[in-house]
Amino acid sequence: MRARLRKLWSSRAPRERLVIAVLAVAVGVALYVALVQSATRARQRLVPAVTSMRAQAALLDQHSAELERLRALPAAPAGQADLRALVQAQVGSAGLSRALVRIDAPNADQVQVVFGAIPFADWLALVSSLQPQRVRLDACRIEAGSTAGVVSVTATFTRAKP
Repeated sequence: MRARLRKLWSSRAPRERLVIAVLAVAVGVALYVALVQSATRARQRLVPAVTSMRAQAALLDQHSAELERLRALPAAPAGQADLRALVQAQVGSAGLSRALVRIDAPNADQVQVVFGAIPFADWLALVSSLQPQRVRLDACRIEAGSTAGVVSVTATFTRAKP
């Protein structure tokens, strides 16, 4: 094949060789420019997607760390009285017993609490303090009180499933 191409090349006049070489270079440059333009357009389209995916990856890393932290927590206590006692103890240790109107345990994995007038920040702190105990907020109804920052809360806590 090479010998054939050499024979064909050498059979051409020097002027024809020059024209063929110039045309080959022009075609090569045109192909290179088309390739670079295509790559540039594709890169411009993909930059926003890459930024979005990096943000999603960072969020997934945070969720993964939180999941590992939650898996390392001790198992939840068993029994209806234990969950009710746990929630009542957390309410007491948070100093919110005075605002507690009612606490009921309809079943072993559920506790319903009603608070009359409780500072919203204290409510959030209580919910956060129950999370490490594998108790999660299942349902909640919050109503604004007459004083700024004070709310009344009706909530249901459930034991997190392992």
